[in-house]
Amino acid sequence: MNVVKLPVMNKDEIKDALKKNSLCRIAFIDKDYPYISPFQYIYLNDQLYFHFTNYGKKMEIIEQNNHVCVSIENFEPDLQKYYFISLQGELTPVRNYEEKEQVLLKMIEDAKDKFSQNFLTAHGFNKDHGWNAFELENQLIFTLIQKKKAIGLKSG
Repeated sequence: MNVVKLPVMNKDEIKDALKKNSLCRIAFIDKDYPYISPFQYIYLNDQLYFHFTNYGKKMEIIEQNNHVCVSIENFEPDLQKYYFISLQGELTPVRNYEEKEQVLLKMIEDAKDKFSQNFLTAHGFNKDHGWNAFELENQLIFTLIQKKKAIGLKSG
């Protein structure tokens, strides 16, 4: 059987893809089985950042194990062109106030541009409060500390 290998994305292609996209899936390690959840992310200063609600299964898991795999993909409906990227690392809370502020402002700006206000419920906010529902004080922002080389595969 002949197996065709997909072309590998180079560092610049991966970086460009991370800048263009804003949604991903994060696979958390929950004992025997992975737990996968969708997230908005922003790519800022060569770092991935995520906003977390302070409740739910992911919070229970991350307290036990912060190792994750982040998956980002993009494809045309007919699959003529596509890519998918896998990043493995550790999710670490951002504690620096200025860094958190910069991330949240960029996240709000991107969300306003790309999503309806219905998306606010995914962040744990009441959509009727609009984008101002993001208040800096009590927000959980995590960043991915990459531990392995990013893997990106694309259509030929």
